[in-house]
Amino acid sequence: MVVSGDSIDDISIGLRTSFSKTVSESDVYLYAGITGDLDPNHVDEEYSSKTSLGHRVAHGTLILGYTSAASTQILKDFDRPMVSVGYDRVRFLKPVYFGDTITVDYEIESIERVRERTIAKIEVKNQKGELVAVATHIMQLVH
Repeated sequence: MVVSGDSIDDISIGLRTSFSKTVSESDVYLYAGITGDLDPNHVDEEYSSKTSLGHRVAHGTLILGYTSAASTQILKDFDRPMVSVGYDRVRFLKPVYFGDTITVDYEIESIERVRERTIAKIEVKNQKGELVAVATHIMQLVH
């Protein structure tokens, strides 16, 4: 479901959407190159195989980045711009491995009408239905 209209009053609590993506090796390597985070847990299979992780894993912040696709999707028919003003209570609960398919569930839980903000609950699950990440996302109406 998506939001339409142009006022914070057009957004309702309980509105939700989801976004799925298979995390590829190229996603992780491009992200590593862009951010400069070349930690061996992400880019060195030999190193990673000797850790408790067992294999290379995606960056937690890459997974968090995919959540913005859900917030963009829920607002695609909204007539006014909104921007992310932050994430709270971000937790990476399980590793995301190359080839995992994650699903981001995004639900607007509350609305701060005076500040023209939405507060959304984010849950990210892998293809096994395991919760791999959670966060709270705050969006602000732009004037």
